[in-house]
Amino acid sequence: MSVRRIVTALSIAALTTVCLTACDGSAGAPAAESTDGSSSSGTPSTSDSSEATPVTVTANVKGRGVAVDSVVKISAEGGTLEKVTVKSPEGALAGAMESDGTWVASDLLEPGTTYVVKSVAMASDGSSQRSRSQFHTKDLTLDQQTYASVAPLDGETVGVGMPVIVTFDVPVTDKASIEKHLKVTSTPAQKGSWHWISSQEVHWRPKTYWKSGTDVAVDIDVNSVPAGNGIFGQEDRHIDFHVGSANIYKVNAQTHQMKVYSNGELLRTLPITTGKPGFTTRSGTKVIIEKFSSKRMNSETVGIAAGSPDAYDIDDVKWAMRVTYSGEFIHGAPWSVASQGYDNVSHGCTGMSDANAKWLYDMSKRGDVVEYTGTDRQMTLTNGYGDWNESYATYAGGSAL
Repeated sequence: MSVRRIVTALSIAALTTVCLTACDGSAGAPAAESTDGSSSSGTPSTSDSSEATPVTVTANVKGRGVAVDSVVKISAEGGTLEKVTVKSPEGALAGAMESDGTWVASDLLEPGTTYVVKSVAMASDGSSQRSRSQFHTKDLTLDQQTYASVAPLDGETVGVGMPVIVTFDVPVTDKASIEKHLKVTSTPAQKGSWHWISSQEVHWRPKTYWKSGTDVAVDIDVNSVPAGNGIFGQEDRHIDFHVGSANIYKVNAQTHQMKVYSNGELLRTLPITTGKPGFTTRSGTKVIIEKFSSKRMNSETVGIAAGSPDAYDIDDVKWAMRVTYSGEFIHGAPWSVASQGYDNVSHGCTGMSDANAKWLYDMSKRGDVVEYTGTDRQMTLTNGYGDWNESYATYAGGSAL
């Protein structure tokens, strides 16, 4: 498994020293002690002097139980490191030489894994000396790791209101530690912010709606990053998505009309009906969450008991698009065509003729924006993709950084 990891600072008091003593040309170099107590050979190359200057190679990890957020560092005294490799069954640990001659890993470590460290150092007399050691990282259970799921999906084309949504399967208590390793970049660049919805969900939105045609990259570089309470990130994620046409639908519950705009052009004005008294449709900015060409709608799922005068159970509602978690949809409603454009008779959904619903469904995608006005019931941040119902300043205040 190849994943990207971001280095976090870590102080490890215990250092292990591998002393490599050069030979005077005779065979059989002395053995050097490895970081886990096993022996390895320090092997000199040819030397022009009878006695080479010893090179001391120092590593900051040893033995078993090494923390997964350790930053591996290898240095040499009395000589110069020429080459370092740190490998496990998962593959090579990325790293590079610093300006002071220290090799520093740029990846964190996998749990329950043995790493083999090999190095080549140049002594002052020009001879090269080799060392080999190994260490083993602390194992972690699944309950000690938190995995991130990401929306949108990789390669998905979304609407201009789509937030980036990262959901963790184990709660994150050190939100700042994790957020430092979450990154959204876009072309063209657009300012934005993370906002923690809960200990298991964090969103990112731009300051204003995405620009149509934007390409977005999301890097969730949390593998082995501390998440608090002994929990660590599990596996890095990277996804790319594209922002398509700027579809913005404006619903006025007082005029019973939906104006359909795409890239600033008014395409149609559709007669609609919204929620009747007692089932008022929420005003505010909503975003299409998911689409169903046909969906069963049962009033019991929204708290209306069977047998109630307002109960309903319809097997095949056509062209349904969810805009809230609480059950508001835009959908075909052939039973209310006579009221569409004139009155609000629904249980909170936005109903229109099947023909109009199909036309809208076919042009719509996840992340398209639906702006509602005309009611005294407000949309909230967490009832769907409600990210646009707070000012940007307030929204940005939900960042942990």
